Amino acid sequence: MENINEKFKQLCDVFGIKGTVKESSVISNGNINTTYDVQIEEADGLKRYVFQKLNIFVFKNPKRIMSNIEYITEHIAEKLEEAGESRDEVMHFLHTASGKNYYMEDQGFWRISEYVSNTVAINASDDLNKLREAGRAFGRFQTMLSDFDATSLYETIPNFHNTRSRIAVFLRHVNEDPCGRVELVLDEIERIKRLRPLAIRLNELLDSQELPLRVTHNDTKINNVLFDRDTGEAKTVIDLDTVMPGLVAHDFGDAIRFAANTAMEDEPDLSKVSLDMNKFRAFAEGFIPEIVSTLTETEISTMALGAFVMTVELAVRFLDDYITGDAYFKTLYREHNLVRARCQLHLAEDMYNKLDEMNKIISDIAKS
Repeated sequence: MENINEKFKQLCDVFGIKGTVKESSVISNGNINTTYDVQIEEADGLKRYVFQKLNIFVFKNPKRIMSNIEYITEHIAEKLEEAGESRDEVMHFLHTASGKNYYMEDQGFWRISEYVSNTVAINASDDLNKLREAGRAFGRFQTMLSDFDATSLYETIPNFHNTRSRIAVFLRHVNEDPCGRVELVLDEIERIKRLRPLAIRLNELLDSQELPLRVTHNDTKINNVLFDRDTGEAKTVIDLDTVMPGLVAHDFGDAIRFAANTAMEDEPDLSKVSLDMNKFRAFAEGFIPEIVSTLTETEISTMALGAFVMTVELAVRFLDDYITGDAYFKTLYREHNLVRARCQLHLAEDMYNKLDEMNKIISDIAKS
């Protein structure tokens, strides 16, 4: 790690950290950016920081992303201070002498955040309390930003959760059949066509202004919440690169799609795939009470629908990647994206059958 530690010394100078780099290691969570846990001996003791090199091939305009992050983290920090609470609940990025929360050079785009002490991230959990805490964290995150003008934020990935557009692109690729794979997935294509009218319902409600744009996280997996090692309580929401305008139902729905599936998202045995209603309820019990006072009735009534929509959307993305040659998602074998698509389609159809039950749970929690 000698060469990278030299880079860390340079970055310490840039960001005004006075001390000696003692140890560093790669943090393996995440598939896009390169992240390091760096320990620095400072005058008042050993401190830890997170050094991160952004993937500028994925994030084409990293300066705008960091501007988004600056706006929202400062907004949340001010809210916390007004309430007499600690700013530790929100991520804090260091600034250079010129006031920037990033450093850009020929070798890369870097940022440094303070390490949130005594916390742990988890990739999945069967612990309903953990899911409840994750829901509370994401709900609180959105509530803190409920009075923030979402339209003032840069759209990190345009049309990211535009399900109607995703399906339209997919069907165009079906007609083109660039890799000769369409005949292998005719059943999956027909199932997506059958699900399409309900899957684009959120688009229609947004178009008619029945759903408002909010500041949304857009990657609400449980591994983007840091938990206190001792108490198990959620402390901080991380990975803010995709924070941009969106729908609350998308954030709730993606969290459910990921956390409440009874199997991994690439499980080939579809008999193992279904929506775990206990996990659904646990996450909702954390999320809904935190945010319900800021939501419209239409937002509440479409929360469960968001889980179905997000699952269909990901099925479409996986299948689209399969028929166009597996260029986007990393794959471990030839039919990996097809297996993923079938898994998500099966989960979406299970959600479709359980929508009434899901809606009742949301309604009961919101009323209570």
